[in-house]
Amino acid sequence: MNTRSFPHRHLLGIQGLTAPDILSLLDLADGYVEQNRSVDKRKNLLRGRTVINLFFENSTRTRTSFELAGKRLGADVINMQASASSVQKGETLIDTAMTLNAMHLDVLTVRHPDSGAVKLLSEKVNCAVINAGDGAHEHPTQALLDALTIRRRKGRLSGLCVAICGDVLHSRVARSNIHLLNTLGAHVRLVGPRTLLPSKIAALGVEVFHDMRAGLKDVDVVMMLRIQNERMRGNFIPSVREYFHFFGLDAEKLALAKPDAVIMHPGPMNRGVEIDSDVADDVERSLIREQVEMGVAVRMACLDQLTCGLPETAGGV
Repeated sequence: MNTRSFPHRHLLGIQGLTAPDILSLLDLADGYVEQNRSVDKRKNLLRGRTVINLFFENSTRTRTSFELAGKRLGADVINMQASASSVQKGETLIDTAMTLNAMHLDVLTVRHPDSGAVKLLSEKVNCAVINAGDGAHEHPTQALLDALTIRRRKGRLSGLCVAICGDVLHSRVARSNIHLLNTLGAHVRLVGPRTLLPSKIAALGVEVFHDMRAGLKDVDVVMMLRIQNERMRGNFIPSVREYFHFFGLDAEKLALAKPDAVIMHPGPMNRGVEIDSDVADDVERSLIREQVEMGVAVRMACLDQLTCGLPETAGGV
């Protein structure tokens, strides 16, 4: 039987979590990595539990990862795409919450284009809620899987210098990573053009660089971000070609980082825009494939811990 070390009903963001909260999830996820590499990947830990993945935005990587995580723990998993639901017919979030409550589910995983929408749902449903990304606000499980990936390669997070590069302005991944890395004692640099870095972002305890070569000097981890055209209203970069020249990761810029620096990207990658293919596919330094693997293990750990405190009668929280 699983035991609870995560003292929260929901996982809505990294902000507000303590170092022990984060480390308990990472430690648990470490064990699930080994389970996922074994022949028998399935456990019955969540047998009888119902998990619904409700996505108001398209996703392949995150949704599939959550689906695998739930099924490997023995849960009944249902994927709901908002484009095929009553939401498209005018149903409000409150209506959706009432419908979900009537289904007596145990865990709801939500991705939504509006910041704060997942928190609103969490206040109206009688189950545990996991934020799978809300607007430009947070994406907590992505930050957790990034942290697990780094820790397994580097052996630690404290004291490392991590450069988060690119479209920070529109990135929920960047925000969650900033909170997590700062909480666990890493040193965070943000690198990007002024148009793609939020004003007053330095107040979050980060160093800001508008020159990529200066920002990458002697870092341990280079974390690239996707240009999020779908969230942009206006012209934030002159051209793709110019952006890659100044802020795309290639071998020349990477050479300024430490010799053993690793490369990360939350995906999907825009090759030739934010990262060069030769760098992305470097088997010695790129951890991009490992990030995908860690994603399933981290989401298993989150489902494990958030169901620990649920009563035997679903929806009775």
